Amino acid sequence: MPHSSRRRLRAVLLAATSVALVAASVPSPEPLGIGDRLFPQLGNPGYDVLEYDIAFTYKGSNSKPLDAVTRIGALATQRLERVNLDFHHGTVRTVEVNGRTAEFATAGEDLVIEPSSVVRRGTMMQITVTHTSDPRGPMDAGGWVRTGDGLVMANQADAAHRVFPSNDHPADKAYFTFRITAPATYTVVANGRRLAHAVNGRTATWAYRTEHPMATELAQVAIGRSTVIERKGPHGLPVRDVVPTADRTRLEPWLKKTPAHVTWMEKKVGRYPFETYGLLVADAETGFELETQTLSLFERALFTNTALPVWYVDSVMVHELAHQWFGNSVSPRTWADLWLNEGHATWYEALYADEKANQSLVKRMRLAYQHSDGWRAAGGPPAAPETPAPGKKLSIFRPVVYNGSALVLYALRQTIGTDAFARLEREWVRRYRDGVASTQDFTRLASQIAGRDLTQFFQGWLYAKRTPPMPGHPDWRSEPPVRNTAPDAPHAAAGHGTP
Repeated sequence: MPHSSRRRLRAVLLAATSVALVAASVPSPEPLGIGDRLFPQLGNPGYDVLEYDIAFTYKGSNSKPLDAVTRIGALATQRLERVNLDFHHGTVRTVEVNGRTAEFATAGEDLVIEPSSVVRRGTMMQITVTHTSDPRGPMDAGGWVRTGDGLVMANQADAAHRVFPSNDHPADKAYFTFRITAPATYTVVANGRRLAHAVNGRTATWAYRTEHPMATELAQVAIGRSTVIERKGPHGLPVRDVVPTADRTRLEPWLKKTPAHVTWMEKKVGRYPFETYGLLVADAETGFELETQTLSLFERALFTNTALPVWYVDSVMVHELAHQWFGNSVSPRTWADLWLNEGHATWYEALYADEKANQSLVKRMRLAYQHSDGWRAAGGPPAAPETPAPGKKLSIFRPVVYNGSALVLYALRQTIGTDAFARLEREWVRRYRDGVASTQDFTRLASQIAGRDLTQFFQGWLYAKRTPPMPGHPDWRSEPPVRNTAPDAPHAAAGHGTP
């Protein structure tokens, strides 16, 4: 290769046997990250992704890598000699930046790209990565989930980059287009609305696009022998459910409840924020449900296990629906803001059970208060969670971010009153719709709507090691902290589940 005076990476493939050949004077590729306290190497500085266009080719086996092409349109926010993407568990074949071949190497879970020329600040760059997307690996690692008849995605919290190259942090939301080719006998669905479906002999290609920006953790592509059931929700909202074809009749009593669930949530917080909604029922034992944007993922057993009370299944459905406002439309600025997602979804789950099934909200909050000090001791307070254990990234989904964080909202309502709390909830999802927001944003807005400084309230309820006294319930007591505190029933499957 001719000598070049500019810094370059030697071409390196992502195969395990590959070796990065870098000149001694050139700094080695390194993973960067945006400094998230819980996931320090997640996300990448220097650019803002505006759009992903991702193509997958599925050949009929969920135990073999898919061929894929990921195109990323991004705005450079600083001068870039190298561009880092999050990507792991796949093989990169080629990379282009602005139509010109780029060299690349790996560092940790980053794909480090060196364009043929420096990307100037304020300019657009188009990155095209040809790669594989590997569904093999342990289920608890996230990314692709193998089902009885195909694949679905479960990318929370940091696993989207096990599926496609990305800026894998919820602070960088973007529009998504998916193009999936699969055997014609399969049904393919993805986030957003369907743009096209074309059959070409034994294969078919499906295209979907989101109408609102989305965090990478919320991406969903499902491939299987499924049936899509369509109906209308409030104000004509398109509702589509995707279910194993054999279970269509059996699941209908549950599926038909969704329009009423949407109506109930809209009365609480305002208009549904996206272009469509529905349930994706997977033939897989995941141990969790997941709020993938516009198409929430549910494991089949939630609806077929007759031992589960009807009110409980209903409330879990509302939990995932509530996330479309809290967590999806308004996404967390950092992963320490997770309590805003799960606390609100748990709050509306509990409120629905209280109003519709006589499952006392006060009793549930009192039980949560009883365990709250133990939860804080086991995993940190709601807005200052401990870092995930090594090899157990899903351990951030602790009881304190579910019932423990719903308890914070209950205390807030007790403090500022029901009317002010309702105004706060509506204004929160209106002001930050399609964006990201932090705990600090929420506390400022709450103070503004309450008409008084709530700094001390939030300092105690979100950051203290011990739970403050509950306003209006001076008799409530929290048990002394016990190590390895387990989650309390009845919330074992809601939200991301309790991994």
